[in-house]
Amino acid sequence: MWFTLFKFRVWLINAASLVPLEIYYMHELDTMKTPNVAVIILAAGLGTRMKSNLAKVLHPILGKPMISYVLETAYAVAQDNVVVVVGHQADEVKRVCSLTPGIGFALQETQLGTGHAVLCAMPQLAHNVEDVIILCGDVPLLKAATVRRLLDEHRENKRILSLLAVVVDQPRGYGRVIMDDRRNLTRIVEEADATVDEKGVKFINSGIYCVKRRFLDASLARITPDNAQGEFYLTDIIGIGYADDQKIGVMVGDDDLEVSGVNSMVDLKFVETIIKKMT
Repeated sequence: MWFTLFKFRVWLINAASLVPLEIYYMHELDTMKTPNVAVIILAAGLGTRMKSNLAKVLHPILGKPMISYVLETAYAVAQDNVVVVVGHQADEVKRVCSLTPGIGFALQETQLGTGHAVLCAMPQLAHNVEDVIILCGDVPLLKAATVRRLLDEHRENKRILSLLAVVVDQPRGYGRVIMDDRRNLTRIVEEADATVDEKGVKFINSGIYCVKRRFLDASLARITPDNAQGEFYLTDIIGIGYADDQKIGVMVGDDDLEVSGVNSMVDLKFVETIIKKMT
């Protein structure tokens, strides 16, 4: 076990303004660095559905910035091989994250999609990195044990890409994970684009990946913003890998709550309730 000193800022709301308050705490980390692996955390977005001027990943959960929970998970797996992609309120996000030892940063000045965000981070990876784990800065319940299991299955099965999926009874609104008869991952289809049969699929996309670096480099160069939003989607690398007959697959998580994303104040309150129960 290792201990690290974290400092974070919470916002005390009074009648006139938001007042920043610096708090320090000592946290015991379940660290077990895995060789030749890096973690990229996507944390550049503002989060317009939060209806707040504060960048989404800075919103406090039990007095601690949301991204701090994700950083703890990433650090437990890769320690100083962690790169955070920043954008909105980059200086403050970097200040919060820098309190974790050895964290690197990549700036996504213009948010052009998740694929573009990962592309921005690639030059910051250490030269010896072979596998890249991609996490979302707004998924604070994810456990390090789950990430390690994803990496282990990825390597044991000699995959080029592995996706963490979960099964939910009510998948409406989520991207569906589509697999072939051999349970190879073929693509992610969003609800709006899904057929009737695809909408019946209960495997949903968590947005959490483990990818061989050499494939990630090559496939990111091939994705295009040929979609209604004009963005570079990370999910497009799945179709590229499948079309190239690469070995790609899915690890099904044990607990769908772990991949609960925070997109609104209602979500934030829900996640806070879960964390309270866990502590």
